[in-house]
Amino acid sequence: MSRRFTLAEAGRLLPHVGRLIREAVRLKAEMAEAEALLQGVSHQITLSGGMVVDRSRALEARSQRDSSARGLKSALEKIEQTGCVVKDLDVGLVDFPTLFRGSEVYLCWKLDEPAIRFWHGVDEGFAGRKPIDQEFLDNHRGEPAK
Repeated sequence: MSRRFTLAEAGRLLPHVGRLIREAVRLKAEMAEAEALLQGVSHQITLSGGMVVDRSRALEARSQRDSSARGLKSALEKIEQTGCVVKDLDVGLVDFPTLFRGSEVYLCWKLDEPAIRFWHGVDEGFAGRKPIDQEFLDNHRGEPAK
Protein backbone atom coordinates (compact mmCIF):
# COMPACT_ATOMS: atom_id res chain seq x y z
CA MET A 1 0.00 0.00 0.00
CA SER A 2 1.27 3.48 -0.79
CA ARG A 3 1.55 6.26 1.70
CA ARG A 4 -1.45 8.55 2.14
CA PHE A 5 -0.85 12.12 3.19
CA THR A 6 -2.72 14.59 5.32
CA LEU A 7 -2.81 18.08 3.83
CA ALA A 8 -0.36 19.23 6.51
CA GLU A 9 2.08 16.40 5.72
CA ALA A 10 1.91 17.10 2.00
CA GLY A 11 2.42 20.81 2.65
CA ARG A 12 5.55 20.15 4.70
CA LEU A 13 6.92 17.97 1.89
CA LEU A 14 6.05 20.47 -0.85
CA PRO A 15 9.32 22.51 -0.77
CA HIS A 16 11.36 19.32 -1.23
CA VAL A 17 9.07 17.91 -3.93
CA GLY A 18 8.94 21.33 -5.61
CA ARG A 19 12.74 21.45 -5.89
CA LEU A 20 12.81 17.94 -7.31
CA ILE A 21 10.05 18.56 -9.86
CA ARG A 22 11.71 21.80 -11.00
CA GLU A 23 14.93 19.87 -11.49
CA ALA A 24 13.09 17.11 -13.38
CA VAL A 25 11.36 19.64 -15.67
CA ARG A 26 14.71 21.36 -16.36
CA LEU A 27 16.46 18.07 -17.08
CA LYS A 28 13.66 16.92 -19.38
CA ALA A 29 14.02 20.14 -21.39
CA GLU A 30 17.81 19.71 -21.58
CA MET A 31 17.38 16.12 -22.70
CA ALA A 32 14.89 17.15 -25.41
CA GLU A 33 17.20 19.92 -26.63
CA ALA A 34 20.14 17.52 -26.89
CA GLU A 35 17.97 14.92 -28.64
CA ALA A 36 16.79 17.52 -31.17
CA LEU A 37 20.41 18.44 -31.86
CA LEU A 38 21.28 14.78 -32.38
CA GLN A 39 18.37 14.35 -34.78
CA GLY A 40 19.56 17.42 -36.69
CA VAL A 41 23.06 15.98 -36.98
CA SER A 42 21.60 12.65 -38.12
CA HIS A 43 19.54 14.48 -40.74
CA GLN A 44 22.65 16.34 -41.96
CA ILE A 45 24.53 13.05 -42.27
CA THR A 46 21.67 11.57 -44.29
CA LEU A 47 21.51 14.63 -46.57
CA SER A 48 25.25 14.59 -47.17
CA GLY A 49 25.26 10.93 -48.17
CA GLY A 50 26.79 9.58 -44.99
CA MET A 51 29.50 12.15 -44.55
CA VAL A 52 30.27 12.77 -40.88
CA VAL A 53 29.57 16.32 -39.76
CA ASP A 54 30.97 17.94 -36.60
CA ARG A 55 31.60 14.77 -34.65
CA SER A 56 32.53 16.64 -31.46
CA ARG A 57 29.18 18.44 -31.49
CA ALA A 58 27.33 15.15 -31.85
CA LEU A 59 29.34 13.51 -29.07
CA GLU A 60 28.73 16.49 -26.78
CA ALA A 61 24.99 16.38 -27.48
CA ARG A 62 24.87 12.63 -26.84
CA SER A 63 26.75 13.08 -23.57
CA GLN A 64 24.39 15.88 -22.52
CA ARG A 65 21.33 13.82 -23.41
CA ASP A 66 22.59 10.81 -21.47
CA SER A 67 23.59 12.90 -18.46
CA SER A 68 20.22 14.67 -18.41
CA ALA A 69 18.41 11.33 -18.71
CA ARG A 70 20.30 9.93 -15.70
CA GLY A 71 19.58 13.08 -13.68
CA LEU A 72 15.91 12.99 -14.67
CA LYS A 73 15.60 9.35 -13.66
CA SER A 74 17.20 10.12 -10.30
CA ALA A 75 14.91 13.10 -9.63
CA LEU A 76 11.80 11.08 -10.51
CA GLU A 77 12.93 8.20 -8.28
CA LYS A 78 13.43 10.63 -5.38
CA ILE A 79 9.93 12.02 -5.88
CA GLU A 80 8.51 8.50 -6.03
CA GLN A 81 10.31 7.62 -2.78
CA THR A 82 8.36 10.36 -0.98
CA GLY A 83 5.08 8.65 -1.89
CA CYS A 84 4.03 11.34 -4.38
CA VAL A 85 2.98 10.58 -7.95
CA VAL A 86 4.23 12.65 -10.90
CA LYS A 87 1.25 13.02 -13.24
CA ASP A 88 2.54 15.42 -15.90
CA LEU A 89 6.17 16.39 -16.17
CA ASP A 90 5.48 18.99 -18.87
CA VAL A 91 3.57 21.19 -16.42
CA GLY A 92 5.03 19.85 -13.17
CA LEU A 93 1.86 18.17 -11.92
CA VAL A 94 2.19 16.10 -8.74
CA ASP A 95 -0.44 14.18 -6.77
CA PHE A 96 -0.29 13.22 -3.10
CA PRO A 97 -2.49 10.20 -2.26
CA THR A 98 -4.91 10.77 0.62
CA LEU A 99 -8.22 9.43 1.89
CA PHE A 100 -11.51 11.32 1.72
CA ARG A 101 -14.51 9.66 3.32
CA GLY A 102 -12.71 6.32 3.14
CA SER A 103 -11.88 6.49 -0.58
CA GLU A 104 -8.49 7.18 -2.07
CA VAL A 105 -8.24 10.58 -3.74
CA TYR A 106 -5.35 12.88 -4.59
CA LEU A 107 -4.21 16.18 -3.22
CA CYS A 108 -3.16 17.93 -6.42
CA TRP A 109 -0.34 20.45 -6.87
CA LYS A 110 1.03 22.08 -9.99
CA LEU A 111 4.48 23.63 -10.27
CA ASP A 112 4.50 27.27 -9.19
CA GLU A 113 1.23 27.07 -7.26
CA PRO A 114 2.03 28.54 -3.82
CA ALA A 115 0.40 25.70 -1.88
CA ILE A 116 -1.72 22.58 -2.27
CA ARG A 117 -5.22 23.97 -2.77
CA PHE A 118 -6.97 21.30 -4.83
CA TRP A 119 -7.91 17.63 -4.77
CA HIS A 120 -9.53 15.20 -7.20
CA GLY A 121 -10.75 11.63 -7.39
CA VAL A 122 -8.42 8.93 -8.64
CA ASP A 123 -10.24 8.71 -11.98
CA GLU A 124 -10.93 12.43 -12.42
CA GLY A 125 -7.47 13.83 -13.10
CA PHE A 126 -6.50 17.47 -13.40
CA ALA A 127 -9.75 18.45 -15.13
CA GLY A 128 -11.68 17.24 -12.08
CA ARG A 129 -9.78 19.34 -9.54
CA LYS A 130 -11.89 20.75 -6.75
CA PRO A 131 -10.86 23.39 -4.22
CA ILE A 132 -9.99 22.08 -0.77
CA ASP A 133 -12.82 23.27 1.46
CA GLN A 134 -13.85 22.72 5.06
CA GLU A 135 -15.80 19.56 4.21
CA PHE A 136 -12.68 18.07 2.67
CA LEU A 137 -10.53 19.13 5.62
CA ASP A 138 -12.98 17.57 8.07
CA ASN A 139 -13.22 14.27 6.17
CA HIS A 140 -9.76 13.45 4.89
CA ARG A 141 -6.91 11.63 6.53
CA GLY A 142 -3.47 10.25 5.84
CA GLU A 143 -1.92 6.86 6.50
CA PRO A 144 1.72 5.87 6.80
CA ALA A 145 3.13 3.56 4.14
CA LYS A 146 3.04 -0.12 5.05
